[in-house]
Amino acid sequence: MGEWYFEYEIQVNRPGLLGDIASLLGMLRVNIVSINGVDEEHRGMLLSTDNEESIQRFISIVSTMENINVTRFRQPKLRDRLAIRHGHYIPRDADEKNTFRFVRDELGILVDFMAELFKKEGHKLIGIRGMPRVGKTESIVAASVCANKRWLFISSTMIKQTVRSSLMGDEFNGNNIFILDGAVTRRSNDERHQQLVREIMGMPTIKVIEHPDLFVQHSSYKLEDFDYIIELRNHPDEEITYESIQKNDLFSNTSDFGGFGGFNV
Repeated sequence: MGEWYFEYEIQVNRPGLLGDIASLLGMLRVNIVSINGVDEEHRGMLLSTDNEESIQRFISIVSTMENINVTRFRQPKLRDRLAIRHGHYIPRDADEKNTFRFVRDELGILVDFMAELFKKEGHKLIGIRGMPRVGKTESIVAASVCANKRWLFISSTMIKQTVRSSLMGDEFNGNNIFILDGAVTRRSNDERHQQLVREIMGMPTIKVIEHPDLFVQHSSYKLEDFDYIIELRNHPDEEITYESIQKNDLFSNTSDFGGFGGFNV
């Protein structure tokens, strides 16, 4: 059975408009899997049917309706499914299509987004930018829990500075989520740690790197190697800078795990 994402902008919000669209879908035997308002005057629907001709007839008819303007009709992407769940589209950089932006108030959407990425098998390199204590680490860990994946810190400052130089037993499992702090790894002079990082980067698994811009400095990796870049800010206008991140006091025993109070992992 095929699925489609259908979204329309309401031009005239007259009574019975949604009922008319739902009735049309019913007559064509197209199922509404889920429905939600999306970004104010838009409404999105996840549709399913085993008859592609019916879905084409539906879009042909609704495209002529005066009270709505069809804005999206396609096989559902991850952003479409999340928009249906949360009623909000994840902003994406206009020039860099793999860069997605969140603010701290949207940690729930961010966790859902990353969890969906984590559920997919195979190699995936994800970078996450943000100022200290904005919620980067906690979001990665929470998304790992939601995806039912084990997470491993290869380098981190979450509770205390961590620089791993080896893995043991099933820690090399390709189903694990490997988390690196790009600032810590870049500063490390431990060749065993750097060798471990190279091994992990070569594994067909999911790697999440905080501060990817610092990680690629003095390394063979480029930002173009990342499949996704996530930017997390306290507010939409916050500038992400690296001066404070590179200061020594960042590497004290302070935690970046402060937004999900009482979150038990």
